[in-house]
Amino acid sequence: MENLDRALVAVRTSASQVYIGWKMLGTDPAEIGFNVYRGSVKINTTPITTTTNIIDNTTINDEYTVRPVINNIEYTAAKSATVWSKQFLEIPLQQPAGGTSLGNSAYTYTANDASVGDVDGDGTYEIFLKWEPTNAKDNSQSGYTGDVIFDCYKMDGRRLWRINLGKNIRAGAHYTQFLVYDFDNDGKAEMVCKTADGTLDGKGVTIGNATADYRNSSGYVLSGPEYLTIFNGQTGAAMHTTAYIPARGTVSSWGDNYGNRVDRFIATVAYCDGINPSIVMGRGYYTRMVRAAWDFKNGQLIHRWTFDSNTSGNGTHYSMGNHQLMGADVNGDGIDEITSGSSAINGNGTRLFANGLGHGDAMHIADIDPDRSGLEVWQCLEDQSRYVTNGLVLRDGMTGSVLWGVPSTGDIGRALSADVDPRYKGYECWGATGGLFTNKGVQISTSRPSFNHAVWWDADLQRELLDGTKLEKWNYNTNSLNRILTLNQASLGSASTNNGTKANPCLTADLLGDWREEILMRSADNQKLLLYTTTNVATNRIYTLMHDPNYRLGVSWQNVVYNQPPHTGFYIGEGMSTPPTPNIVLVNGISLLPITLQSFTASADGNKVSLLQWTTATEINGKHFIVQRSADGSNFTDIATVAANGNTSTAQQYTFTDNAALQGKNYYRLKLIATDAVTTFSNIQLVNFVQDGLAAKIITPNPFTKNITLQVSAIRQEKLTITLYNMAGKALASKATNMAVGSQYITLSDLSALANGSYVLEIKTDSYRSTEQVVKM
Repeated sequence: MENLDRALVAVRTSASQVYIGWKMLGTDPAEIGFNVYRGSVKINTTPITTTTNIIDNTTINDEYTVRPVINNIEYTAAKSATVWSKQFLEIPLQQPAGGTSLGNSAYTYTANDASVGDVDGDGTYEIFLKWEPTNAKDNSQSGYTGDVIFDCYKMDGRRLWRINLGKNIRAGAHYTQFLVYDFDNDGKAEMVCKTADGTLDGKGVTIGNATADYRNSSGYVLSGPEYLTIFNGQTGAAMHTTAYIPARGTVSSWGDNYGNRVDRFIATVAYCDGINPSIVMGRGYYTRMVRAAWDFKNGQLIHRWTFDSNTSGNGTHYSMGNHQLMGADVNGDGIDEITSGSSAINGNGTRLFANGLGHGDAMHIADIDPDRSGLEVWQCLEDQSRYVTNGLVLRDGMTGSVLWGVPSTGDIGRALSADVDPRYKGYECWGATGGLFTNKGVQISTSRPSFNHAVWWDADLQRELLDGTKLEKWNYNTNSLNRILTLNQASLGSASTNNGTKANPCLTADLLGDWREEILMRSADNQKLLLYTTTNVATNRIYTLMHDPNYRLGVSWQNVVYNQPPHTGFYIGEGMSTPPTPNIVLVNGISLLPITLQSFTASADGNKVSLLQWTTATEINGKHFIVQRSADGSNFTDIATVAANGNTSTAQQYTFTDNAALQGKNYYRLKLIATDAVTTFSNIQLVNFVQDGLAAKIITPNPFTKNITLQVSAIRQEKLTITLYNMAGKALASKATNMAVGSQYITLSDLSALANGSYVLEIKTDSYRSTEQVVKM
């Protein structure tokens, strides 16, 4: 996942106070604290360990920095922040010139949906913005439209590039679904979307035939080639273009003959192998449904698989799609499933389930009921002939089975789920019919909150509600909404919403400050983006939501068709447990490639030495620290420092010489304090290693089908235990043996019942521990 900075933000809240917030990263150790500086003055007396924000009582507007503290050692400051004079950042835009389409349809441009990605690897997000012409059309409407345009902006308003999709891509909510993500794990984000002849990339290069015009007399594009293009996030250059899958084929085969259902597109990001992000593009949901997965490797889009409801055996998925497509790990196996609505497919492109409930306009995937394992889905449904009784349902994310529902009739167009009432554990559920329900299906109010969008904003763990330009909080005592902010007020930048009656923001996501979310909206005159951040001092500490895979994927698909808010894969709310440590690796961090750890007798007096050797995955200047943990695991001590060589091709190493302080079962860690041109800070716990242990280990086979065998070469007599875990950390099988010096084997048997996917094999002795990823096929 992304190697983010601390996203420090400072906002003046009064003449005498400044609010400061920053991020805790998903890879930070639990014991981390922070010191905050105004200029050179530290404003806290002891390291801050319970929150990631503070109020500074000052009239001075100075530059702020935050410095991590681990084991009473203060490390390098993150990027500094200057003080905002108001609660929002104004990001200037360059509005495209309007024009007149065929048929004398005049149009101007409106800032529309947005996404974020770090295009240059500095740890700070850039904004990808879609410009939509005012004559954009729903698929059911005929008429010509202006071109769809994309810009990429730095947070200070510098525009990096502009892409014009051209006349052969029709403008409208269902046509252009764009994904922004670091698809090739190089630390820099790309953008991918459907293109056509005449698309102009960010370098001014035309894709395909620049003069081709495939629009028919009704304004639809129902002929001509269709492409999938991935663009460089930093330059806008088209990096690779390939044929879009699936091709439109015969228009009428998608449900009508005039171009409505054939061009209903959908998209999401999913970790189809549990490790690398894949692009999943789709076509159709009312009738035929096709989904195609792509990987981006070595500058090429590589087709992974295609799922087609017309393929034999897949017929139950026909018409089981939503106006959303969501990648999420619904069963905790470390691999994402792809949920279309009333159906889902596995990460390998095979059927997971189809429950027959039909199409819907909204759905939410989250740990809605924390008393149940896995994730749940709350969704509304449209076709009563399919859903029969309940137009709002809570269902199991893995099986599609309905847990409970709300009796209703007709098309139920909206649904929302969030923790808004602290009296009940878990999220509440409601929608466009009925009242407010607990996640067990108990109605707790005949009134219901708004059901547009949800944002974590104030100081508690409940989620606030964004409805158009109104940010409100549900008052469970009065069963009514209390206004927090009215964003269309002139004092707050005169914000405006997108997508007509959908009244969406451009984006909501955890972009700045602590774990709570920001709101990105356009100004009414389309000359600015307005980025709103909270200034409420929280009493809790959670790592940035962007390091929770479920949430980060939610941000990537938030813009798709009918926008939905992102949700975390763990429960945030009253009665929540400590958030689980995310099972992630940050791109462009430290990579132990390879770890060379040796134990041998090196001198006549019998002293042993151990050599640790490592390389970095990117050029970083700074210091590497060797850290020793006490035998009982209660504390860590820095015992050595190695200057970083800033070279990815030259290995670095440190040699341990045994003495009284290094005897016994002492474990060690490597951490990096990096200081580069932008003074980013990274503290990455990489590996546990010991001065003695196994001299060699070989796992066979990998991938496995039934059994796993570990061959070890032991250097002394110790007990060896191997344990197989799923990606959620649950132990599935274990075996122990007493090792003798020399080579031996230990086998985990009867694993054929396990689902295909990724697992972790822990190898542990009295003085050694390592983990290896294994794959079941």
